[in-house]
Amino acid sequence: MKNLTTVILATVAVAVFGISASAQGHKKIGMKRAQAIAASHAKGLPLKAKELEHENGKWIYSFEFKNRDGSTREVNVNAYTGKIVGIEHETAKSEADEEKGEKKTKH
Repeated sequence: MKNLTTVILATVAVAVFGISASAQGHKKIGMKRAQAIAASHAKGLPLKAKELEHENGKWIYSFEFKNRDGSTREVNVNAYTGKIVGIEHETAKSEADEEKGEKKTKH
């Protein structure tokens, strides 16, 4: 019975850690490449900010571009695949509201 339990635990450990290790084995595309991808969706707008974030369980490169009207276009790129996973248009008010929400969750 002890041997069976040991075998089961070892199998589970290999499955769990094997999946985790294989997920980590993929390389991120890099900030420079992600920025080029995001810029192609920003149509020449100036870059305001960039960062690598872990959001909703996934790694993304996030780029904020300044629109001509002063609002922001945020383009999110999957850090492993290079696919665009989100484009958001934010006004100054919506950005301020978002910052307030982030400050509340950090405390």
